[in-house]
Amino acid sequence: MTGPLPAPGLSALLYGSTPPGVYDLPPTEAPARVLALAADADWRAAPLRLDGVTDKAAFLDRCAADLDFPDWFGRNWDALADCLMDLSWWREVSKVRGCLLIAVDWDAFRKAAPEAAATAQAIFGEAVDHWADSESPLTVLLA
Repeated sequence: MTGPLPAPGLSALLYGSTPPGVYDLPPTEAPARVLALAADADWRAAPLRLDGVTDKAAFLDRCAADLDFPDWFGRNWDALADCLMDLSWWREVSKVRGCLLIAVDWDAFRKAAPEAAATAQAIFGEAVDHWADSESPLTVLLA
């Protein structure tokens, strides 16, 4: 599912009544607050900071740095999909309720590199679908 985060909002997503998806984070929600709420709800969460990112190469570099991708990350779209379909590099030993990725400054990236943003968003959607029925689903919030 892609689009605005449905009512009742973030708490419903974190506690399971809203299905995982790729959602636009409401402008009233600060990413730092979302990260704190996710941690309180036993979600593994990370920000992907896209400030100043204006192309595919910079986006993939930022993914590698901010998400601490494994050394085998090849900095291409297929490698991004591989990393998001195999979250073993990101999950801690303890069980988590879900995994949350917050793409901060998404709109600026989307405006600077619309084709790269569309491809990235499609990969996010495929990864979310892949994990949707697992014990620890993946959700992506575009902020």
